[in-house]
Amino acid sequence: MAKDLNKVMLIGRLGTEPELRYTPQGTPITTFRLAVSRQWRDSEGHTRDETDWFTVVAWSRLAEICGQYLHKAARVYIEGRLQNHSWDEPQTGEKRQRTEIVATDMIILDGHPSGDEGGNRQPRTLPSDTESSIGFGDEDIPF
Repeated sequence: MAKDLNKVMLIGRLGTEPELRYTPQGTPITTFRLAVSRQWRDSEGHTRDETDWFTVVAWSRLAEICGQYLHKAARVYIEGRLQNHSWDEPQTGEKRQRTEIVATDMIILDGHPSGDEGGNRQPRTLPSDTESSIGFGDEDIPF
């Protein structure tokens, strides 16, 4: 029997700050808009740009990570699946539909997940008692 496939892979930039909220049961959900741009040359040789916007939804632990480390303009890789929602507009009775990306994986690609542009970030250093906690110093390594 053939299996179906619903998989999306996108690289783009956040167009909004991620919004972290919780369901009544306490499950974290983060949503944000992702801009994915592409370039091509038209028949006259001019470079053209087009940007598509996607709503991304992350659940549970991934939602917490996205809410904590992502920021507007961050460049990210998102992997997930498409999900459609349909409803009738209460006031007009009009049928509405929305498609979103349900994220299953996320990789930060721009190297400054906290919104820091990198200019004043301090390198991460080990505590000064690292030598004693390991049990030997650099001079004890036999090579």
